Amino acid sequence: MTLLSESFSFIINSAIDVLPIIVFLFLFQRLVIGEPLANGRRILVGFVFVVVGLGLFLVGLEKTLFPLGRLMAAQLTDPAFLYETAGKAVSDLSWDDYYWVYLFAAAIGFSTTLAEPALIAVSMKANEVSGGAIGVWGLRVAVAIGVGAGVSLGCFRIISGMPLHYFIAAGYLVVILQTIVAPKLIVPLAYDSGGVTTSTVTVPLITALGLGLSEAIPGRSALLDGFGLVAFASLFPIISVLAYGQLAELRERVSAPQWRSQEFEEEERDAL
Repeated sequence: MTLLSESFSFIINSAIDVLPIIVFLFLFQRLVIGEPLANGRRILVGFVFVVVGLGLFLVGLEKTLFPLGRLMAAQLTDPAFLYETAGKAVSDLSWDDYYWVYLFAAAIGFSTTLAEPALIAVSMKANEVSGGAIGVWGLRVAVAIGVGAGVSLGCFRIISGMPLHYFIAAGYLVVILQTIVAPKLIVPLAYDSGGVTTSTVTVPLITALGLGLSEAIPGRSALLDGFGLVAFASLFPIISVLAYGQLAELRERVSAPQWRSQEFEEEERDAL
């Protein structure tokens, strides 16, 4: 099958997937609200763009991101590469000999998160709503650090073969403890950040990385061990954003006495 015919097939499948949404919206507008849809022609053209873009995006995932993730995992776990970096045969390797995998996973998680359109939009809106109290880049970097750490830890889980639920349960226990002491302003945003960052850019690449890594590591199952990286990428941004809020509050508390002492000295000088 040629690339053109495959792309056309993906677009047709995307149209079939989107069709129920279009039918529901138009019927709801007509039967429940009882008014014709304003700018119906523009909306239809927009849906056509959505369908074509979604189809081409799926082609890009299939042809680029999934193979790239598998290729990087295969190269990083290649016996020749591991022998060169660790000086051991594959049978003698332990979890700490795969440090290049952890570094790559952290880098790819951090960089893809910074490029997430949904995260950029949410960061700008959070900055606007908070009156500048929440920085755009501060929030993006905090989420990216969480994703990088989570993906790296998820790769460690695949390599070590430890059960997924141990990590997830421990992670949510940390989230619960942080929620109790974190500033209330940051809690809802932190909880949303995990879902926002696992979107169009991050998920395909880290999923491919997890599947490729589980296929390359002896004794691992792609089904049992390959999936789960998205769970880490969703959980750890919550931890990092809550920590971001806690650090901001701590910095305010530390700087507040200095401001108060300066104000007191100015009041004394004015009184004299």
